[in-house]
Amino acid sequence: MATITLKGNPIHTCGQLPKVGSKAPDFVLVKADLSDVTLASFKGKKKILNIVPSLDTGVCAASAKRFNDEVKKLKDVVVLTISMDLPFAQDRFCKQEHIENVITLSDMRKKDFGKRYGVEIVDGPLAGLLSRAIVVLDENDTVVYTQQVPEIAQEPDYEKALAAVR
Repeated sequence: MATITLKGNPIHTCGQLPKVGSKAPDFVLVKADLSDVTLASFKGKKKILNIVPSLDTGVCAASAKRFNDEVKKLKDVVVLTISMDLPFAQDRFCKQEHIENVITLSDMRKKDFGKRYGVEIVDGPLAGLLSRAIVVLDENDTVVYTQQVPEIAQEPDYEKALAAVR
């Protein structure tokens, strides 16, 4: 269990992020077109998992926009922004914000990504949502970098995440 904060108040996740050097847990998430994708759907690519509570918040939106701009400069890298938001809301957000280089994925169907990656918030006003975290995977799905952002209202360390895929 990780302790993080929401505007300075402690809240907890269900576990810890996968360890650097370990194989990433598989997942089944939902794309905007309501199709399921798994980790294998992105085989052979480096992956930045930009895990967020909700794209309807300023900090989550900022991280999606920043990664949308940054991934254009990278080769064989995919950014997956993962939340509990419904695919319809994620798609609407991307269209409104002109986000075309980030793939939004929802955990609405299986609701187990948060447990597999240790990021499900278990108490406080955001219980049931995902914490703000970054998990970077190499092309073989090995974890090469993680960050559990300590304060929900804080942006992740973009430079370290991007350095891990360069």
